[in-house]
Amino acid sequence: MNKGKVDVLLGLQWGDEGKGKVVDVLTPHYDVVARFQGGPNAGHTLEFEGQKYVLRSIPSGIFQGDKVNVIGNGVVLAPDLFMDEARALEQSGHPLRQRLHISKKAHLIMPTHRVLDAAYEAQKGKNKVGTTGKGIGPTYTDKVSRTGLRVGDILEGFDEKYAAAKARHEAILRSLGFEYDITEVERKWMEGVEYLRQFPIVDSEHEINDYLRQGKSVLCEGAQGTMLDVDFGSYPFVTSSNTICAGACTGLGIGPNRIGEVYGIMKAYCTRVGAGPFPTELFDETGKLIRDLGHEYGAVTGRERRCGWIDLVALRYSIMVNGVTQLIMMKSDVLDQFTTIKACTAYKVNGQLTRNFPYDIEHGIEPVYEELSGWQTDMTRFTSEDQFPQQFREYISFLEKELETPITIISIGPDREQTIVRK
Repeated sequence: MNKGKVDVLLGLQWGDEGKGKVVDVLTPHYDVVARFQGGPNAGHTLEFEGQKYVLRSIPSGIFQGDKVNVIGNGVVLAPDLFMDEARALEQSGHPLRQRLHISKKAHLIMPTHRVLDAAYEAQKGKNKVGTTGKGIGPTYTDKVSRTGLRVGDILEGFDEKYAAAKARHEAILRSLGFEYDITEVERKWMEGVEYLRQFPIVDSEHEINDYLRQGKSVLCEGAQGTMLDVDFGSYPFVTSSNTICAGACTGLGIGPNRIGEVYGIMKAYCTRVGAGPFPTELFDETGKLIRDLGHEYGAVTGRERRCGWIDLVALRYSIMVNGVTQLIMMKSDVLDQFTTIKACTAYKVNGQLTRNFPYDIEHGIEPVYEELSGWQTDMTRFTSEDQFPQQFREYISFLEKELETPITIISIGPDREQTIVRK
């Protein structure tokens, strides 16, 4: 934690690394938690005091009562889904109205954005990207084409702006011959807009920089993962935003000289949801066992996650483009039963060995593995790294040497208490 700085926390793989739990664990050390990109396609799962929560748009620091939480300008927000999420939290005893601030510059996901999402995916046929269908891509498309609707627009002249944006979308859908009915969705969406007006709608870039000038500490929370970044991920099978550390600057309005620590979150193995290349994917019983032991199903979509061994080629690349200073390893306990654990240290690309992440990982990629001994120990009740078995210590040392970055926090279960901060 750095006073007057922002520390950034983000995923290094294909998302689903466990960012929500880590934000919740780290929040007590920060004054402000700010989400900088993505939308309700995210699913940050937190478990504590016997309860399980899934956050989609709301920052994961919301459970710590004295903290300010900010939804930044880089986020895309669906008012109806936000309303459902916020009301569920309020009903479980977590008041939000004053502790959650929303950027005027965050873009709104309209009902017709979801229809466009479905229409575009249908057009792609067998080349589907595998979107969550939440309208994320079309919303970012409108943002880039300068036709988007923003949260600040609900404060003045909203009806006219909404009607114009909706008409544009309807013209596109007519040209595609796509049939739809948004009557009920639109009714609830408008209810969500009214609900949204009850929250502090702020110039978040000024607010966050004011906090920094006051010497307060800010934790920036990313969604998805580095390998889903629109520029640096496995394009075109990526999300529509910059998930890397640079996205915290553009998604919150902070200068790069304000960045302190960069926490990179990774699993002790790899997963991916939806379509796209995945060099270390396992199609055998081992992959199925990892899925079952890790409960690898999407927090938002419920889709099965594809599972495989840890990919150090992709991780080295992620660490490089993010400037990661500390690694946090999640779900170490999922590998507790295995006698042998594999780690991909290089690729063979069309027969040539490389340790660099290539432009195209969809064709001609063969992972090169190193085998390590498993620890075959139930670590879920451990409270200190002194209890770690020798084989697990060797796994940590191996990863730190390969990745040239320290692993400072290790998760050994879903609960916030099952988190070990290394000395």
